[in-house]
Amino acid sequence: MESTELNGRTALVTGAANGIGRACAEALAAAGAHVHVVDLAADAARAVAEQIGGTAHVVDLGDPGAVEGLPAEVDIVVNNAGLQHVAPVHEFPPDRFALIQRVMVEAPFRLVRHTLPHMYRQGWGRVVNISSVHGLRASPFKAAYVTAKHGLEGLSKVIALEGAEHGVTSNCVSPGYVRTALVEAQIADQAAAHGIPAAQVVERVLLEQAAVKRLLEPAEVAEAVRWLCSPAAGYVTGTSLTMDGGWTAH
Repeated sequence: MESTELNGRTALVTGAANGIGRACAEALAAAGAHVHVVDLAADAARAVAEQIGGTAHVVDLGDPGAVEGLPAEVDIVVNNAGLQHVAPVHEFPPDRFALIQRVMVEAPFRLVRHTLPHMYRQGWGRVVNISSVHGLRASPFKAAYVTAKHGLEGLSKVIALEGAEHGVTSNCVSPGYVRTALVEAQIADQAAAHGIPAAQVVERVLLEQAAVKRLLEPAEVAEAVRWLCSPAAGYVTGTSLTMDGGWTAH
């Protein structure tokens, strides 16, 4: 939906070449912001940036120093980049665990540390962290992902407390299963493993705990992000906007 509420603002979205990140980049651009599209997938990042009139940055957020090469003078940061690995704790590869923490906790910390001085100077800023229902609840075999999302929720709250006096808000958006390429691949794998159709995987496996038996669409998450970045959400900070179809209502 086109609007002008973010005219003159500059946003930076990580993991913005696909899925939730791409939808966020599109929504913020449609609201008037110039968007820095940050992703490891070079061609896809450039394509999204061209589509929305933004700027592409090809960056590996697993490299702790990579953030220093990104713009510091941005008004909005959306920490979305992430990855998944599924294994029991006693078999979980330590290097994979460490990589997930670097990309999903350390990189957001470094990026916000990099951009907060500008937000503080101008007395306005928005930090939105794409968390997950797994930032509030645990599932077996996802030790690194659950740990990272819980850490991101905590980091977001600290930023909110420190940033309030400077006009900066910080919030999490915590969705359940979203229709992304990552989730579609999980559906196919689960269908093969259980010997059931993909539609039954969605309802019986992925959405077992949810009251609303459908996947969330990336655009729905992006609209929540856009609202949190709008002037209307200036009093909303330090919270987690849960979009889980009723999962955490149990």
